Amino acid sequence: MRTLDELDARGKRVLVRADFNVPLQNGEVEDDTRIRASLPTVEHLLAQNATVVLMSHLGRPKGEDPAFRLRPVAFRLEELLRQPVTYVPFPPGSDQTYEVVRGLGPGVVALLENVRFEPGETKNDPELARRYARLGEAFVLDAFGSAHRAHASVVGVASLLPSYAGRLMEREVRALARLLQGYQRPYWVVLGGAKISDKIGVIQNLLNHVDGIAIGGAMAFTFIRAEGGEVGDSLVEEDKLEVARGILKAARDKGKPVLLPTDVVAAAEIREGVATQVVPAERIPAGLKGLDIGPETQKRFAEALSSAQTVFWNGPMGVFEVPPFDRGTLAVARAIAALEGAYTVVGGGDSVAAIHRLGLAKAFTHVSTGGGASLEFLEKGTLPGIEALGGLP
Repeated sequence: MRTLDELDARGKRVLVRADFNVPLQNGEVEDDTRIRASLPTVEHLLAQNATVVLMSHLGRPKGEDPAFRLRPVAFRLEELLRQPVTYVPFPPGSDQTYEVVRGLGPGVVALLENVRFEPGETKNDPELARRYARLGEAFVLDAFGSAHRAHASVVGVASLLPSYAGRLMEREVRALARLLQGYQRPYWVVLGGAKISDKIGVIQNLLNHVDGIAIGGAMAFTFIRAEGGEVGDSLVEEDKLEVARGILKAARDKGKPVLLPTDVVAAAEIREGVATQVVPAERIPAGLKGLDIGPETQKRFAEALSSAQTVFWNGPMGVFEVPPFDRGTLAVARAIAALEGAYTVVGGGDSVAAIHRLGLAKAFTHVSTGGGASLEFLEKGTLPGIEALGGLP
């Protein structure tokens, strides 16, 4: 995988695929974490007097939806860089965009419009990739959160220009690679979120590496039901019960413990202020949903992790965005952050939000900007974006 250190960008026009898929509120950027993560790459290129042409997606618009325009990102990027950013409001593959970009001088930063306004973007349309490629003399992929997507702005353009990994991309790949080789034991993985279907492959692969897995969130109820438990009205993927049984059997055959919740915080509905009960995870009464891991489970998970030297965490332990169902996620965040000398990696929106809420981001070795990308990397050991840059370093 070629990196920025191999790119002589002096005086060149460099096309950079960044990840500016950030939340907007009232026309302003609500969380600029991903924008800040792109700054080392942009500043490196500016130091070489390159013309920096940035492109990104934002959300999943259906056509040119004004709610998904990148103008607010351009404003925030200007503030962070402390220099003007040329916002190009036309479709990124259009002739109008090409004319604007062709006229930019050295040391200028431009931000193109949402690449998902282009109908061929997610289909990796070759003609669209060619139109992107004419915008630069070199291509830098710095959007790790999109590197698992074989889209035109990720892999299509990379095949047409000299291509390199940006600083964020390089840092993410090196950090996650340590979870597949060169890790220290004991090695634990903590998984949460809604669906087991999103994490089947990563669980199956990580069972070959880890010493144990702790599972919370709604996905735990599919495993509990598969073992014969009664989970009330909790979310269960009925079509994945056999898969769950297979994973549990494989773990037992390998002698790897899979910790499931023993108690949960349950309620009739997901609403702040609703009446809650702490009940056994395998005996949730009808009419109630398990919405967070309970205090006993929080303690069990913390004890299991207490001696870990390597930890990967992805996914909340409950309905994190609605108090009081955030307590399990926050407890796991504190338990991992308290590990001294351990190699700890967290990925996924709610998991990352939890550590930021607690001010614990600096206590983790690596905070990934890509939840889905990190899971696919740990499942397959590579990503389409990595392969487009020449493979692993």
